[in-house]
Amino acid sequence: QVQLVESGVGLVQAGGSLRLSCAASGLTFSSFAMGWFRQAPGKEREFVAAISWNGVTTYYANSVKGRFSISRDNAKNTVFLQMYSLKGEDAGVYYCAADRDRARVAGMASVYNYWGQGTQVTVSS
Repeated sequence: QVQLVESGVGLVQAGGSLRLSCAASGLTFSSFAMGWFRQAPGKEREFVAAISWNGVTTYYANSVKGRFSISRDNAKNTVFLQMYSLKGEDAGVYYCAADRDRARVAGMASVYNYWGQGTQVTVSS
């Protein structure tokens, strides 16, 4: 059974930083590309960042480019999202997702095969 479990400190001040982790089990982690998405209240889920199986290729939403960094540790079956200079509009539930096409870095939620339950990020002003 595939499981993706997100974690990270959920409350941060505007301008601060936060690192999210997503631990994967039940799959061959290095065979999957990974992505992060987020959903704010009343809004649709949106793409944040993606990374290929070997970490060589990354892709970011314009809204987070230069502020967020995605990385992975295949030995630990974990993908990370390091977030800097957080803004109020970065708040929401953050989800990690796994894509069987390990070389693809996709911004479309529909191509991802597995999803975590999400972790809340709150940005206070």
